[in-house]
Amino acid sequence: MVSSMDWTGYFSPFLSVFFALIQLSVSELTPEQCRELGFSVNLLCSSCDELKPFNLTSEPSLEANCRKCCHADEQEEATKKYAFGTLEVSFVRSDRPAKFPNLRINFVRGADPILKLHDENNEVQEELSIEKWNTDSVEEFLLERLR
Repeated sequence: MVSSMDWTGYFSPFLSVFFALIQLSVSELTPEQCRELGFSVNLLCSSCDELKPFNLTSEPSLEANCRKCCHADEQEEATKKYAFGTLEVSFVRSDRPAKFPNLRINFVRGADPILKLHDENNEVQEELSIEKWNTDSVEEFLLERLR
């Protein structure tokens, strides 16, 4: 019988090729791809600069993927408005979401809370992990970002 360690070693080269193909074919990675690579959906581009002091930029794909997954640090990004949002949560303990007619709530069992911001064409433009946010912060953010 083959152990799970043997399977990991067997699939590792295939996964490396798969991720290399993704890197070549896409200029920016989806939030799901970034999570698979170990990057947070809230990654700021200034964080990619932090790789240099640790000599982590010698691995070109690490910095390149960091840049493909990061969000600009600029102030103008903070004021960008979205047509609507989707809040993915396992439960809601507040009536505050009712204040936002352009906010949809998707209940996902056991999910970490995620806020997805959409454009007019229903395409996700930004995805944020809001696990550590308090209710007031979420409300303030929605008031600032939703039209």
